Amino acid sequence: MICLGIESTAHTFGVGIVSSKGNILANVKRVFTTEKGGMIPTEVAEHHKKIAKIVIDEAIIAAKIKPEDIDLISYSRGPGMAPSLHVGFNQAKQLSESLKKPLIPVNHCVAHLEIGKIQTKAKDPVLLYTSGANTQIIAYEGKRYRIFGETLDQGVGNFLDSFARYMGLGFPGGPKIYELSLSSKNYIKLPYSVKGMDISVAGLLTNLKTKYDQGLNQNDLCYSAQETVFAMLLEISERAMAHCNKKELLLGGGVACNKRLQEMANIMCKERNAKCFIPENQVLVDNGAMIAWQGYLERNSKEKQDIRPYERTDDVIVNWI
Repeated sequence: MICLGIESTAHTFGVGIVSSKGNILANVKRVFTTEKGGMIPTEVAEHHKKIAKIVIDEAIIAAKIKPEDIDLISYSRGPGMAPSLHVGFNQAKQLSESLKKPLIPVNHCVAHLEIGKIQTKAKDPVLLYTSGANTQIIAYEGKRYRIFGETLDQGVGNFLDSFARYMGLGFPGGPKIYELSLSSKNYIKLPYSVKGMDISVAGLLTNLKTKYDQGLNQNDLCYSAQETVFAMLLEISERAMAHCNKKELLLGGGVACNKRLQEMANIMCKERNAKCFIPENQVLVDNGAMIAWQGYLERNSKEKQDIRPYERTDDVIVNWI
């Protein structure tokens, strides 16, 4: 079976094609970027509309298949920005109708987890899922992927982007903060906010902006911001692993591309005698392949074909495990 998936929850419009064995045949994307920073949902949606058919065609060519070879179409129904979700939904629906193939809606966050599992061969991990809008600690229990911890205010990716934008670094800012952090080992004490199994970054962001305005070294601030927020993430990840009695940690989401976060996660797992699984960058970031794979897993689903901008990970009943 060959599955095509469309991702459009935020700044990425991606089209992936996978086989029923989880092999990625194509994974093509275009990313909305801006020098001034930030994302206006309607502008992102317009970007997606302009390049949608180009990306779909490129993916089919890259997979070396014909459109009629596709057995199933899936799309990300949420969570995400409604205008861009509508673009992905409409493109998937049109493709499904023209090819007369089943159309499967899937949850974006769950797709991150499942593509990581198939690629790394992790069996029953705690997922540290951290992207722009989402920051969650997830584990499977009782027919759902339960959220054991999360951000109380802002996703870590958005936190990094917000600080980068404040410093005039443009969007996306996370990779730029990482590059600047490599030039420093001088840690500046910052607010550290872990509340039970959750984190808060609002106070940390305010403090960083204040220190930046005071003229503290930019590289030192980037280094310290990463060290602080990543330590917070790994503290609640470790707590979840202990609580759930699990010996595997799986990283997911675009922030997990950060080499320093990967290094710190490996150190924590080694100290716990646990395994740390890190997928390839192409499936850590938002992508169509993960949507295609999730579509295959849910190929017998009878879910309503719509968009759900506020759907949570634990709203989804897991009936494919």
